[in-house]
Amino acid sequence: MEWLDGIAGAIVVCDTQGIILYLNRQAEINFAGEGGAALIGSNLLDCHPEPSRSKLRELLAEQKTNVYTIEKRGIKKLIWQKPWYRDGVFAGLVEFSLEIPREMPHFVRSAAAEPV
Repeated sequence: MEWLDGIAGAIVVCDTQGIILYLNRQAEINFAGEGGAALIGSNLLDCHPEPSRSKLRELLAEQKTNVYTIEKRGIKKLIWQKPWYRDGVFAGLVEFSLEIPREMPHFVRSAAAEPV
């Protein structure tokens, strides 16, 4: 998935047990201090302290979505963790970490006006 390396955000994919299967280039850069690409094959749970570790366990066990924003070193990010599936079967989690502006427009659109 070479095209994912060109996305301006970090993408991490793990299996149902939390084993890291994929890091795009930005994730490798973001986590260089923790091993970068060498993290592939390690357990995502080992990369997180509590209470994040328990939250990840819950997401894996219950195949749940978790979305929130953070600010780290003055940079605001959207974190989007969501189950992914292979042939309709739960296969793990994917996390997108995307830098977002401090202030961001929010639009409420009418469902009737949206194309299906």
